[in-house]
Amino acid sequence: MSSSDIFIGEIIGTAVLILLGGGVVAAVVLKRSKAQNAGWVAITFGWGFAVMTAVYTAGSLSGAHLNPAVTVGIAIKDGDWSNAPVYFAGQLVGAMLGAALVWLAYYGQFQAHLRDPEIADKPADAGPGPVLGVFSTGPEVRNVWQNLTTEAIGTLVLVLAVLTQGLNESGKGLGPLGGLIVAFVVVSIGLSLGGPTGYAINPARDLGPRIVHALLPLPNKGGSDWSYAWIPIAGPLIGAAAAAGIYNIAFA
Repeated sequence: MSSSDIFIGEIIGTAVLILLGGGVVAAVVLKRSKAQNAGWVAITFGWGFAVMTAVYTAGSLSGAHLNPAVTVGIAIKDGDWSNAPVYFAGQLVGAMLGAALVWLAYYGQFQAHLRDPEIADKPADAGPGPVLGVFSTGPEVRNVWQNLTTEAIGTLVLVLAVLTQGLNESGKGLGPLGGLIVAFVVVSIGLSLGGPTGYAINPARDLGPRIVHALLPLPNKGGSDWSYAWIPIAGPLIGAAAAAGIYNIAFA
C-alpha cells in the first residue's frame, strides 16, 4: 500500500464510520428525529454496522485501521511504525469530515433541538453541551482513573480481537471476515462496557468530532468538554499497547 492509498483510504473509511456512528446517535437523541428515544441497543448496533460498512469500504485501500489504537496495536505487533503518521492523519481528517456530514444530514434536527425552550433557556456554562454526545463521548460518573481504565479495557478487547481474528493475509489491516468479526466485537463492547463513558475506544473518533463541535455554528451548543478530551485519547492508546503486548507474549 502506498502512503497516498493509506491516507485516502483512512479519510474515506473513518468518514463513513463517523457519519454512520454519529448519525445513529443523532437519530436517537435529537428532537424531530423519527428514531428519537430508540435507545442504547440501537446506538450500539448502529456503531457496529458503521464499523462493518467502513471496513468494507476502505479495506482494499488502507487496510481500514480507522482508529489510531488499531494502528498502534499493529505497529507494536510488527515493530513497524513507518506508516503510522499517515494513518493517524487520515483518521483525524476523516473523523472531522464524518462529523461535519452528520451535522449536514441532521441540520434541521440540530436546529429544532437546540432552539427548543428547555435547552435555549438554560444558562450557558463550560460543561458538555446538549448535543456534544452526538459528536464525542463523556462519562456518566466523572472519575479520572475509572474513566481512563474503562476506555483502556474496552480498547484492549477491541485491539486484541483485531490482532487475533481480524487481520488480512498481509497482517497490516482488516480483511473482509475480520471486518464482520470486529463489527460484532464493537457491538459487544458497547453493550457490556459502554455504559460508563460511551466507549470511545478510538482517539480519532472522539477528538475529530469534538473539534468539529467546537467549530460548528450551532445555536446554544454549550461547551466541548475539553477537560475530559484527553481521556478518550490516552485510554485507548494504553489499551492498544497492552493488547499488543499480550498478543506478542501469548499468540505470536
